[in-house]
Amino acid sequence: MIAIYYEHPHWFTPLFAELERRGTPFTRLHAERHRFDPASRPAYDLVFNRMSPSAWQRGHGHAVFYTHQFLAHLERYGVRVVNGSRAFHAETSKAIQLSVLRGLGLPYPATRVINQPEDAAAAAEELRFPIVVKPNVGGSGAGIRRFDSSDELAAAAAVGELEFGPDQTALVQEFIPTEEGRITRVEVLGGRFLYAIRVYSSGETFNLCPADVCQTTDGAELVRSACPVDAPRNGLRVEGYEPPAEIAHQVERIAAACGIEVGGIEYAIDARDGRLYYYDINALSNFVADAPRVVGFDAFARLADYLETQRGAR
Repeated sequence: MIAIYYEHPHWFTPLFAELERRGTPFTRLHAERHRFDPASRPAYDLVFNRMSPSAWQRGHGHAVFYTHQFLAHLERYGVRVVNGSRAFHAETSKAIQLSVLRGLGLPYPATRVINQPEDAAAAAEELRFPIVVKPNVGGSGAGIRRFDSSDELAAAAAVGELEFGPDQTALVQEFIPTEEGRITRVEVLGGRFLYAIRVYSSGETFNLCPADVCQTTDGAELVRSACPVDAPRNGLRVEGYEPPAEIAHQVERIAAACGIEVGGIEYAIDARDGRLYYYDINALSNFVADAPRVVGFDAFARLADYLETQRGAR
């Protein structure tokens, strides 16, 4: 039996539909109300961890920390877990993600990690403005704010406007003005390159979730099957992209270092000097809306294939 462990109410609808279409036995485990017995071996051949770090934005922050315990429990009993404890450890700490990038010798925006809002302005003195302040436990652009001056940052800190998230840790990081307002997201499946997309934004949001993208760059409307039917339009545009082989290889190295089998790594090109920076590592990565139109194949079908091959593997 395959178990899908998740929290977000809409993102995984396409995966559930694909497994049901195939007649693949699976069960849904809702993270926010889950429980386990440490003395009992779980009755699953495979658990696919789809827990979202942004759950704290939906009132389920407790489940983020609970998930660490559940994944450790599964692994102690030898259950095959896709995106297990190593992946979730990286998923729930942007500071750890940057340490991984540093260890691999890959570029990332200059950053300072702090645990008190009043330290933000001093930390930013060593950086180039504009900067962003990001909660260490992120997801979907949660809590990210941009500041164009030290005075603006200090004023926000003084009145309690900085969001540090559930672990009360934050990153003060140089903001990268991107070429043509776009970022590139490279997806992996089984730790190997699957596809890449370029997402274009107006710059008014830090939530660049590919499942939320409304249209292609040539104006074609996309079917957002992983969104609620009344999801607002956000102005995001997307196109399929074939990255250089070196970047695809670097992404695979990042995924391997984090234990991520299914996920997405994002990078941006600095419009000021043309340099590339990796800035986000996502173990919970949603496939792009209407993938057959954008990248030429059904990503959820590929995912279902992978889960079926991994069922019962150790």
